[in-house]
Amino acid sequence: MNETIALIVAGGRGVRAGGGIPKQYRDLGGAPVLRHSLRMFTDHPGIGAVRVVIHPDDRALYDTAAAGLALDPPVDGGATRQDSCRLGLESFADNPPRNILIHDAARPFVDLATIDRVIDALNRFDGAIAAVPVHDTLKKADDDGVIRATIERAQLWRAQTPQGFRYARLHAAHANAPHNNFTDDAAIAEAHGLTVTTVMGNEDNTKVTTPEDFIRAENRLNEGAGVPDFRTGSGFDVHAFEPGDHAMLCGVRVPHDEGLAGHSDSDVGLHALTDALLGTIADGDIGAHFPPSDPQWRDVDSAKFLQHAAKLVEMAGGVIRHVDVTLICEAPKIGPHRDAMRARVADILSIDVARVSVKATTTERLGFLGRGEGIAAQAMSTVLF
Repeated sequence: MNETIALIVAGGRGVRAGGGIPKQYRDLGGAPVLRHSLRMFTDHPGIGAVRVVIHPDDRALYDTAAAGLALDPPVDGGATRQDSCRLGLESFADNPPRNILIHDAARPFVDLATIDRVIDALNRFDGAIAAVPVHDTLKKADDDGVIRATIERAQLWRAQTPQGFRYARLHAAHANAPHNNFTDDAAIAEAHGLTVTTVMGNEDNTKVTTPEDFIRAENRLNEGAGVPDFRTGSGFDVHAFEPGDHAMLCGVRVPHDEGLAGHSDSDVGLHALTDALLGTIADGDIGAHFPPSDPQWRDVDSAKFLQHAAKLVEMAGGVIRHVDVTLICEAPKIGPHRDAMRARVADILSIDVARVSVKATTTERLGFLGRGEGIAAQAMSTVLF
């Protein structure tokens, strides 16, 4: 069974876009719109298969757009988007995946980071959709255009795709949904009691619908938009020893004949990693967010700082791809606690433990670290935007 598969919905007619053929097959920067969308999923290492729902009249157009890509055979869609999604879901019934991502073919600028966020959220929710918060003031007007109300925009989001779900639950919801043309799969999931969350989408992940959209899309391609943006941040921290019976290191209580002095619980590893994440979004350092002079942070769990930095990265549109922490000390021994540290950091950041590295080294008895006066840590983080 595949862990995660992608279903690309490409059965619409796209008449508003003009051009004489369905918009998903129109040329955009030298390739059909559909091909741009497909490549982000076929190139994604976390997706085991990609299948496209098409209109039966479009097979020749589809074959041209999909040539050379690793795809399942296409599935014929139905009269509405809802029908097409249901038929696509049914095509996996004999070999169901754990997760399914559904994406509109006419969103050619979906990025790897957005796909990652949707997949990651499926570890905690029945469904997750890419979305962006509404910033504009919203007005409700009658048929003559006269404003009748201003809509509160707090907690409002603009839905995008991909929309991800646990396959079995979405399949059941679609099978029992009335044919009243739900506008997206999240609406069907919500109507059947599934818990669906939002993850940060991308303002560039727009749907190509009108002739003006094609002009904007061409301009975006010409400007090099849609290229994955990897950023690296670094952090460094050091704490002196003080009387105590343990040291908090990378979220793990390590027995020792001394403790660490300083900010919060003095977890030098998590402090360095917090700064590394903040560095990827150029948002200062741990002291700027949690001043050591503020008594509310005395003895607090440093996991709170790391979670805060991770949330800021997510709000900026980033996905944490890898973190690496090196602890520098003569004692205590780090090796026996390394796996526990990796697991704790992975839990704090909600990432796979395979994306967490924890190492240790010494200074060969040189300097204040070599004299056993404290512990230092350096950290690196890699974030995809």
